[in-house]
Amino acid sequence: MAIWLMLVLILSGSIYPKSFSTHAINTKKTKPIGFPFSFIQREQAQSSLNSKAFVRLYEEKFYTQILDHFNFNPNSYSTFQQRYLINDTFWGGPKGNFPIFVYTGNEGGIEWFAQNTGFMFEIAPTFKAMLVFIEHRYYGESMPYGGSHKRAYSNSKTLGYLSVTQALADYATLILDLKKNLTAENCPVVVFGGSYGGMLAAWFRLKYPHVAIGALASSAPILNFDNITSPYSFDDVITKDFRVGPFFLFIFSL
Repeated sequence: MAIWLMLVLILSGSIYPKSFSTHAINTKKTKPIGFPFSFIQREQAQSSLNSKAFVRLYEEKFYTQILDHFNFNPNSYSTFQQRYLINDTFWGGPKGNFPIFVYTGNEGGIEWFAQNTGFMFEIAPTFKAMLVFIEHRYYGESMPYGGSHKRAYSNSKTLGYLSVTQALADYATLILDLKKNLTAENCPVVVFGGSYGGMLAAWFRLKYPHVAIGALASSAPILNFDNITSPYSFDDVITKDFRVGPFFLFIFSL
């Protein structure tokens, strides 16, 4: 309930600034993968699953992304094809400034996250939102250096572009271009993520507040770093759990 209220407040009480873009969307191809129809309406969930009704989960597209966003040397203008998945089944369109929900991809192929993030699909009809899942650079099919995993992971120089700051810049650039191409500059963006993807979502909101008006980060340990949280904090939590558990006395009686 708290998450729903948060989204309602974010999307109904915000004024979103216009954006601008500098890059172009490249090739695209449709990938008709099924997804249970249960997220359309809650009351239809069971009957829909029993009838094995399916709707298209996403379209697969590719975006020409810059390899290095923070260097102005000639060699830094290398590009690679970044994959993203889009579902506009429930989107109300740009005229009504309906929102765009973006998943900030984790360390893996983006299709797995799209197929296992049911929450976004469940709430999309309510908010008439477009869903976008962006693949993290150096994972899945979003591989620099000609798409070669072997070359991209070959040494520290090529791996130097695999960083949080570069990934966040990827997401910002792609989102702004996508909105421009859809004439949706005024549509608000909310980013989602879980685990490492949740960390990215939270950091994205902090670093690019002009791009995303909100972030929902699940299981995102954004404070578990040196000089921020005690290195013994996790052990403290485990100890407290065992103290209230049924095996505590047994363990310490051995």
